[in-house]
Parts: sequence; structure tokens; C-alpha cells
Amino acid sequence: MSDQSSVHLDVKDNHVVMKNGIVELTISKPDGFVTGISYHGVNNLLESHNEDYDRGYWDLVWSEYGTPGTTGNSERIKGTSFEVVVENEELVEISFTRKWDSSLQDHIAPINVDKRFIMRKDVTGFYSYGIFEHLAEWPAFNLPQTRIVYKLRKDKFRYMAVADNRQRKMPLPEDRLGKRGRPLAYPEAVLLVHPVEEEFKGEVDDKYEYSCENRDLKVHGWISHNLDLGCWQIIPSNEFRSGGLVKQNLTSHVGPISLAMFISAHYAGEDMVMKVKAGESWKKVFGPVFTYLNCLPDQTSDPLSLWQDAKNQMLIEVQSWPYGFPASEDYALSDKRGCINGRLLVQDKSLSDELLPANGAFIGLAPPGEVGSWQTESKGYQFWTEADADGYFTINNIREGEYNLNAYVTGWTGDYQYEELITITAGCDIDVSNIVYEPPRDGPTVWEIGIPDRSAAEFFVPDPNPKYINKLYIGHPDRFRQYGLWERYTELYPKEDLVFTIGVSDYKKDWFFAHVTRKTGDDTYEKTTWQIKFKLEKVQENSTYKLRIALATANVAELQVRMNEDESEKSLIFTTGVIGHDNTIARHGIHGLYRLYNVDVPSEKFVEGDNTLFLTQAMTTVGAFNGLMYDYIRLEEPCLDSNIR
Repeated sequence: MSDQSSVHLDVKDNHVVMKNGIVELTISKPDGFVTGISYHGVNNLLESHNEDYDRGYWDLVWSEYGTPGTTGNSERIKGTSFEVVVENEELVEISFTRKWDSSLQDHIAPINVDKRFIMRKDVTGFYSYGIFEHLAEWPAFNLPQTRIVYKLRKDKFRYMAVADNRQRKMPLPEDRLGKRGRPLAYPEAVLLVHPVEEEFKGEVDDKYEYSCENRDLKVHGWISHNLDLGCWQIIPSNEFRSGGLVKQNLTSHVGPISLAMFISAHYAGEDMVMKVKAGESWKKVFGPVFTYLNCLPDQTSDPLSLWQDAKNQMLIEVQSWPYGFPASEDYALSDKRGCINGRLLVQDKSLSDELLPANGAFIGLAPPGEVGSWQTESKGYQFWTEADADGYFTINNIREGEYNLNAYVTGWTGDYQYEELITITAGCDIDVSNIVYEPPRDGPTVWEIGIPDRSAAEFFVPDPNPKYINKLYIGHPDRFRQYGLWERYTELYPKEDLVFTIGVSDYKKDWFFAHVTRKTGDDTYEKTTWQIKFKLEKVQENSTYKLRIALATANVAELQVRMNEDESEKSLIFTTGVIGHDNTIARHGIHGLYRLYNVDVPSEKFVEGDNTLFLTQAMTTVGAFNGLMYDYIRLEEPCLDSNIR
């Protein structure tokens, strides 16, 4: 007879129950919706007032191939077939599948979906993963988003934690509705005017204020102070998430809602939408992710210790990756994976004749593509690491396949890509030895603004309007996450635009973090032109200077560049054209997609003495949210030494 801690599976007519003496999980059959999570004497941690399909579920957004934008048809993935994959005292794995055929065209996304749930002996929680597949003969389609959603009990879970310094008691969902909340510039942002609890009055609630970069998004969730327990979403690997380490995703937000995001277009726009062409086959495994539950031990009464315990469990899960227990043959176990190692060096002869170690470089394998294409890649798998102080790196547990080796380094502009494709086979250990990145450089620096780190965080971020605050971010290092900061530009520069003087101005104080429009009326906005003033003691005649402009994000923006002449088309030396749908300005993200522009400026555009560079953001079609954020700007002298290139 099996002991109480063994894993048990009860299959009923319309639901199944998995339990291991610690946790009990109820899932509708054959739909595959999680309807109940029982733990520590609490019958259900999910919101039981919701319908069965609205408690715990996988969903996606899809559209016909060629459809522009990032929206489409929302589909809550509903299984049509149930199967027991593994059942023994140590582990139970069950499957809920739904198959696509031509009779379902236009109704659901043209993919097969297999949702798996795993419960293990003596483990306080459960795992979930999914296998998505599209066959070549099926219709082409777009997939902007897919994720797992859990909606917890609003009467019990009030305290949310995303990071050590990003956690707080949260408002109630009804505070956002009716007369209690007033929608602001977009529906996600709501001013709490008459909340149930007075302490939230005057605050802005917006789920995007709690976004997080993938590299830091390994655990988040909720604490119930009156139940003394926590419910956490642990994502042990980034390999199945789109866009690399710095892609930003949603986490938890008012509901109380907890998410595991796999593909999303947030902070990237349509460039990030996964597009499967006609005749193209595609398959991908998302997860497993771990839903972890914990309760206060007898020796402590501090509910916040639950967060520390969840972080400790996250480390255990990360160190256990890749898991050895998923049964699907599509999930690559450790013996089906390889590794790569080497050392990245940087050669910038304007700074040194020596090769410099790429201290802290981000190095990763991504599916083959153009240089930098990894940041919008979502069909395949990516494997990233951070180099040590000497530039050495190792990437373990890479799935079999062909990849580009990519890198970028704080302190230098641009993207590195190894010249040869990397082929990973089971058990391989590839040593690429010393590889060298030569960042874009023509000549010595005349002047520079900012830090080349793909973020605008180092620039001036104003205090928020006192009418629109989130108390969490008062005095917080992530001050850019406050609502409405774009409006502060018009208040600081009501008539004249920003002027930055090299050698006098300080970019930390004098360079506004976002180049946005100026509001001139209730619904009217005008383009803005920033000036960079600088001196040249001597102009090198009959030569070409180089202007490097790295953007941290862009949203329906057009950056026009002029030197010593403003406004006229004749004086235009460069334009980006209309770029970007990152929407970072509205969503408090401080960066979206990275873009680097290398602009040739003929020497006749300069004068000896005082010069002015004019930067115009010319688009006003979406008003407050037309704009961009700079990462870094540098002007280089013409190259006189052929060794400096």
C-alpha cells in the first residue's frame, strides 16, 4: 500500500485530481483548466468565484499571417483529449491536448497544443509545460503572445513580490472599476480615486509598472498574510522565452494575477510577433515552469520570509535545469544537450592597442539570423550567459541545433556575431577559444553623451506628478516606472526645447530620459528639436566625421539630424525614417529594442569654434507617445591613423 506522500491521481468524469500529501491540484477534463489548488488546509487558493475556465489556464493571441500590429484573436487553450502519460508513486504526468484541422480554420490558432502537468513526490507545488506544433501544410499565422495565467483569491492574497525592492501590498481589483477608478491615458493605467481602502487613494495602478527583464524574472508571486502562505511562479530557464535576457515581460499584477510569459510583443512591438509562413513547420516546448507553494515555519512569524524561501527554491530549480523528469520526447534531457565555452575580447584601438577583456559581456546562442536579430527572435531557443571579469564564458545545456554566437558589452556600442554557425550536438563541448569584438569606431572621440548600455536609465528622470504616483517607486532606483513622466517634458520645456552644452551640461541632470513631443493643447502635440552645443578648435577639412547614435527604444518616431542648420530639408544629413512600436514610454520600461545608427557627417558641415547638432523627433501622430530614448551618442573625429578603425 502506498504511503500518504506518494503521488496519487484520481480521474473523474469531468475533472482529475493530482495530490502528493502536500498539494492537491484539480484540473478540468478534458479542457485542462486548473480549477483548484489546495494547500496547507486551504481548500482553494484560486478565485473560486470565477468560472472554472477563469482560474488557471494557458492562453494565446493569434492572427492571420500578414495582419499588422500585435493584437489578434484571444484564445484560452481548451483541451479536447486527456491522457495519463506517467503514473507511479514518485511522479504523475498528465496531458491535455487539442488538435487542429481544417474544419477549425478561423476559429482557433492553426497549431496542435499539448498542455502537460506534473506532480512529484515530496515537492510542494507542481510543474506545467506545453508543446506547440504547426505543420507545413497548415495556414500561415502570427503568434504575438502565449502564457500561463493564475488568478488567486482576492480576499487572501494582497501582498505581491517581484524583486527584493519591488514588493508591496496591492489594491483590490474592484478599485480599478466604476467610480472607484478613473482610466488614464490608456486602459491599463487607472487612478484610484475612491478605493475600498483609503491608503491607496491617489495612486496609479498599472500592470506595466511591475514588468521585469527576463534575466531577473525567475520568481515572483503573492503572499497571504492572514493565511501565512505564499504562491509563486518560478521560471528556471530563459531558453524558451523570446527576445533574450533583457526582453521585458509582465509578472504579477492586481487581480491578484500571476503570469508565466513565454512569447509577448511588449516593449518591442510587431517586430517581436512570431510569424510562421505557409509551408513552414514549427515546434517548440515552453517550460516547464514551477508553481511553488510555501508556508511559514513555526520558528518565524515574518511573512516576508516566504519571499526569501521562494528565492531559495528558485535557485534549486535553476540548478536542476534541465529537469530530468518531463516525459515528452520533445523536451531535451541533459544527455541531448551540449555546451560551448571561450573568451571574448574587445579591440578598440582608440583606447588601447591591447585586446581588452569583455568584462561582464552578455553572450548567447540564438537561431541563425542577421546581426542583432536575436532580440526579436521567438520561434526557437536562446541560451545566454554573462562573461566573467576576464571575458571567459561557458554556456551549458544547449539543445541540439544550429546557432549564431552573439554578444554585446556594456561600454561599447553595437552587436557581435561570430562569423561561423555553431552546431550543437548531444554531449559536445565546443571551445571557440579567444574571439574578438571590434565595436564600431572610425576615430577618436570628440564628445559623448550617456553610457552605451542599451538603456536610458542614466539620464534625467523627473519626479512624477504628485497626482499620479505609485508609492513603491518614491525614492526607488527604478524611478522611471512612475506613470506620466512623459508629461513632465512639456512642463520643464514649455516653449523652448532641451539644449545640452558639451563640457558644461551633465547628462544625469540635463538630458531628459525620453525625446518626446510637446503638448500644446488638449489633444495637440508638436515635434521637438534638441540641441547639442560643442566647440571644435580645428576642423579637419575634406574629411568625414562619424556620429554614432544608439537608441534604447523608439515608438512611431522619426529622428532627423542636422548640423549647424535647423529645420530646412536641405540641411538634413540623416533621418531614421519612421521607426519603432516599442511603446516603452507609456509602459515605464526605460528601454525596448536597441538600434544603432552610424551617420557620416562631412567636414564642411562644421565650423571652427561653436557648433550645434540638432536632433528633431518629427512624428506627432500618436501624440504623447511618439518618441524615443537615447542610449548613447558619440561624435568621432575622422580617422587619420589607418590602425584606428
